[in-house]
Amino acid sequence: MKRVLTTLLLVLASLTVTHPAQAGVLRIRGADVSSLAKSEAYGGLYRDARGRAGDALRILSDAGLNYIRLKVWVNPADGYNTKARILPIAKRAKARGMKLLVDFHYSDTWADPGKQFKPAAWESLPLDRLAQAVYDHTYDVLAALRRQGTTADMVQVGNEINGGLLWPDGSNSDWPSTARLLNAGYDAVKRVSRATEVVLHLANGGDNGLYRWWFDNAAAHGIRYDVIGLSYYPYWHGTLETFQANLNDVATRYGRPVVVVETAYPFTTEDDDGWPNIIVSAEPYPGYPATPQGQAAMLAKVADIVRQVPDGLGLGLFAWEATWTGVKGNGWDPADPASGNGWENQALFDYADRALPALRALGHS
Repeated sequence: MKRVLTTLLLVLASLTVTHPAQAGVLRIRGADVSSLAKSEAYGGLYRDARGRAGDALRILSDAGLNYIRLKVWVNPADGYNTKARILPIAKRAKARGMKLLVDFHYSDTWADPGKQFKPAAWESLPLDRLAQAVYDHTYDVLAALRRQGTTADMVQVGNEINGGLLWPDGSNSDWPSTARLLNAGYDAVKRVSRATEVVLHLANGGDNGLYRWWFDNAAAHGIRYDVIGLSYYPYWHGTLETFQANLNDVATRYGRPVVVVETAYPFTTEDDDGWPNIIVSAEPYPGYPATPQGQAAMLAKVADIVRQVPDGLGLGLFAWEATWTGVKGNGWDPADPASGNGWENQALFDYADRALPALRALGHS
């Protein structure tokens, strides 16, 4: 009888114990809400799935999201995405128990694989002073967050830095200079909070050759970091299968956790603000139509791929600019108030300002 009970207990244990990468919800179920402060200032409204108006962060939190991402520019023309603008959003998020990823672009405007423009105030600085400027700016923003009791949980030192940052000095045609600048940011983060995780973020999440080349060089040149961040947009960055293969490879090859800091998918092909949408196909990725259901299914699929990363190294994902709805005045160009938003058909709120099914799919991923 004792042997039978022992065998039964072992069988039950085998049924209930799961691999860490497959157990429960993801550690990070997040949304980039960088445009939220400006949207609200220009009259943007947000409603839950039942149509009740309320605080966008409350709606995100109630849907199960536990992280926000906020970008920081140095001196943008419109005055948004600065230290002063992110502090109130961070306080609201932390009050709801959400965590915070700060995304430093080290520019006055968008930084991505095609452009890494220096802030105007830094343009003439030699490398030593440029590294000091990176350190001082990073420290200043993060220390302000800490002082108000909203210490950043994760920090990106650079945004989509496939080709380096702060061109031409930080271009990775000169890896020692790239390393100097990135490590200046790393040191500033850790001086504010040793517990804050530093993310290095590349785009093109399905390009394994890029990631191996980049992070092999990072190792060779002593670049310090804690987490590998990826952008994966399924209509631009390769198949779901190549994305999964790259995610699994870089996590195991470099022994670092991975997080998808940017992903998105359209819920409609319609336009809401008179500015052409970036993605207009009725089925941008095979099998996933540009519908509310297709958007939810794609985010759920990306989340499932992250969950399956070996050894529990898949942390989670962020829907990019989830609250960037078609609000007049909240366009893409900080220097042009007349610019529109080509992204509102990929937000997690529809054209009646109501939370879409993808929001709940992300919150329960």
